[in-house]
Amino acid sequence: MKVTISILALATFMAGAILTSCQSSAEKAENARNNLQEAKDNVIEAKQELNQALNDSIQQFKKDSEEKISNNEKIIAEFKARIAKSEKTTKVKYEKTVAELEQKNSDLKKKLENYTDEGQDKWTSFKNEFNHDMDELGLALKDLTVKNIK
Repeated sequence: MKVTISILALATFMAGAILTSCQSSAEKAENARNNLQEAKDNVIEAKQELNQALNDSIQQFKKDSEEKISNNEKIIAEFKARIAKSEKTTKVKYEKTVAELEQKNSDLKKKLENYTDEGQDKWTSFKNEFNHDMDELGLALKDLTVKNIK
């Protein structure tokens, strides 16, 4: 008899626990809506963070590039001072080359100033192209200044 009562009490307790822990379908739907809204909010926040990171990256790149352009201008000015003291035949040749390099540097400066944010893909493309052009100009300036002026 004690065993029967114990089994009956245990079964009643289990049934009560199961019934009180189950959620209705309305509660489940409400929880799903809340989870969906939370996920949407997280996506919006992640997009905002991505845009902010992209803007920060663009600003830092522009700052670094402006420094490189400024350094190029200094190198060109120093080289102009050096060729002013050189022979006339050498001077004419180098003045033409320096003018071309100065124009390329100026074009890069304008290109950087005129860049408008058009998304991640276009930014990556612009950045790669700009870095390539900047590297070429840097090599040309380095080659020019390495040559000895007599």
